[in-house]
Amino acid sequence: MTDTTIADPTGSTEDVAETGTHKHLGWALVLICVAQLMVVLDSTIANIAIPFIGKDLDISRANLQWVVTGYALAFGGLLLLGGRLGDLYGRRRIFMTGLTLFAVASGLGGFAQNEAMLLSSRALQGLGAALAAPAALALITTTFPAGPRRNQAFSVYAAMSGVGAAIGLLLGGWLTGLHPAGIEGWRLTFLINVPIGLIAAFAAPRLLAESESRRGQLDLPGAVSGTLGLISLIYGINRAGQHGWGNTWTVIFLVVGVALLALFVAIERNVKNPLLPLRILANRTRATAFVAMMIVPAAMFAMFFFLSQFVQDVMGYTPLQAGLSFLPFPFAMVFGATLSSKLMNKIDPRFLAGTGTLLAGIALLNFHRLSVDASAGNIVARASGHGGAFLGDTISYWSSIFPFIALMAFGMSLTFIPLTLAAVHHVDEKDSGIGSGVLNTMQQVGGALGLATLSTIATHYITEKATSLGGAVGAAIHGSGAHADPAAVKSLVGQAAFTSGGTHAFLVGAFMIWTASVVLWTFLSVSHEEMATDAAPVAGH
Repeated sequence: MTDTTIADPTGSTEDVAETGTHKHLGWALVLICVAQLMVVLDSTIANIAIPFIGKDLDISRANLQWVVTGYALAFGGLLLLGGRLGDLYGRRRIFMTGLTLFAVASGLGGFAQNEAMLLSSRALQGLGAALAAPAALALITTTFPAGPRRNQAFSVYAAMSGVGAAIGLLLGGWLTGLHPAGIEGWRLTFLINVPIGLIAAFAAPRLLAESESRRGQLDLPGAVSGTLGLISLIYGINRAGQHGWGNTWTVIFLVVGVALLALFVAIERNVKNPLLPLRILANRTRATAFVAMMIVPAAMFAMFFFLSQFVQDVMGYTPLQAGLSFLPFPFAMVFGATLSSKLMNKIDPRFLAGTGTLLAGIALLNFHRLSVDASAGNIVARASGHGGAFLGDTISYWSSIFPFIALMAFGMSLTFIPLTLAAVHHVDEKDSGIGSGVLNTMQQVGGALGLATLSTIATHYITEKATSLGGAVGAAIHGSGAHADPAAVKSLVGQAAFTSGGTHAFLVGAFMIWTASVVLWTFLSVSHEEMATDAAPVAGH
């Protein structure tokens, strides 16, 4: 491993000892993980606040999705470019630039006065995250030596990545309910990032060493084709969730995205200084980790997306209660990450990640079993004032939700840490930024693809259930002469329809993650002994 230095706060530097110990390594990891938590957290923190944002800024329901997808588009589409910029111009410099840009964009979003200003700030946040995220992961790879110390660092990093989405829901629910000094609570979900991002950027040169700059020529044709290809593909995937896979514009964006990515590969094969050195994808261990990382986050994002709506719309939880319901996730994630870090020194990644994906699939399968009394008679009775307003009010959180949120988190922690280590292991130091960018890109693209696919499946079953149940309820009202409130009928039928769609999405998500498990058990053959070194990879791996 190349020499790595960690800067002393007073300005002096010291070489990291051969044992990998240094008095500032812990603070360096804290800084990197705080930045990663901020970036991941922002993917979900605004979710619960979306209805309030739409009302205050007069954003149509059709355009509200861009509060979330605008960030995802810029983040996922620019990750490869962000990773390469770190390799060429210094990872600490790009890390600081990304954090500063993210903080400024968050401030703009917090003070947004109209739709255009808010959505522009979200895209700018995505750009900042695309610069900071791959640099953060690469800084861990180049700062911590292979073996137990790097495993521990990655366990903390992976835990931050995993719990960020859950903390985002909790924090979003809490902040949305606040109104300090007359400020709308949803604005705080953006403004909270400003001091965190600026402080982290200020601390970076005092805790992190700068990587060697390699002032090679930036692959602009590759950057343009790769970035536009990913943006077009991610947009097409997200559009499919709204308008279906057969929609003309959906097909156009998907085809253009695939064509641009094919052009990108052709450029990378022939250019002297490629944006993405294809040798990174040639290693079987990394390729397996990348494939699994496209599938696994999709299932996890689906859990947050559908379950957060289920507990609010079907079980009747308030936004804050919905956020609190996900508290088991970060606790189980931290416990699993700690355990996984220790086991990585004794057990091959295949067994840890393979077991983790099996457990996560079991959790999703149990969410598929969530059911409500959606009979026409029950809906008519409730709509007539003889029952509650939520069909899920009889579901026990402690027996039907809590254990499987915890199981999902535990499974994810067993999966993410080995896969993250495998994805960046044996990547040349000069390519560690782009290697990290590929890993993050796989997560974002896979999450978008999986969520769009599961949303399309859910929409199909929601429509089917609403149509059949609506007719049955109408017939029951007519036959019994009940005086049912039309608004209550519509709400209860919607709850039943959403339950049908969401539970079918959970079932497909379970099989998606089990597909990743098959890939891992079959192809991830690197040993834990090899993972503990920076030596050349074993032939065939």
